[in-house]
Amino acid sequence: MTVQTIGFDADDTLWQNERFFRMTQDRFAELLVDYTAKDHLMEHLLTAERRNIGHYGFGIKGFMLSMIETAIEVTDRTVPASVIEEILAAGQEMLNHPIDLLPHAREAVEALAGTHRLILITKGDLLDQERKLAQSGLGDLFDAVEIVSHKTAEVYARAFTAHGDGPACAMMVGNSLKSDVIPAIEAGAFGVHVPHGLTWALEQAPPPVADPRFHEVPDLSHLPALVARLSA
Repeated sequence: MTVQTIGFDADDTLWQNERFFRMTQDRFAELLVDYTAKDHLMEHLLTAERRNIGHYGFGIKGFMLSMIETAIEVTDRTVPASVIEEILAAGQEMLNHPIDLLPHAREAVEALAGTHRLILITKGDLLDQERKLAQSGLGDLFDAVEIVSHKTAEVYARAFTAHGDGPACAMMVGNSLKSDVIPAIEAGAFGVHVPHGLTWALEQAPPPVADPRFHEVPDLSHLPALVARLSA
């Protein structure tokens, strides 16, 4: 069956995202340098993020709350109010940061928009993801947008059935093996990994190299040729 519907991840697939988290983590470490070493702080923060995903979901707001929680923990509840204010300010800056499209993102989406049904499938805070899509200038190229809490095989099966001819005729493109590629393949779709230099620890997973529906391209400029090959 040929590829008729293509799902795109957003953050770190179409535009930069993780680098702003890393920049904020560096700022966070500077704020708490008198209390703990950066490595220790990042371990605490990652533990808090993992613990809080079920409560806050993915995105900047949950990240801010995890930073505040971590600051309280590592300072034994003595964190100054000024540090909390700085954490909130850093998060608000992230929420207002301009969109920086990744190389070849626009060209790849434009090239495929005329021949395939395109779906943006992204997770995170609803308002923030809507803002980024609007500022990206890519919104009109997608036939549908799905902003979800988690990316699972069931989510992909539903999305590709609702907006296409089912997962067997679909492809999911993204930088996260754990969220974009593996569950899409489990749903019966092709999964295309587009590596990004920065990947959040909670999004890392081994590539399913033995699966015939797994593919990897070095960047999005190679995607139209892969789609053409699989759609022939």
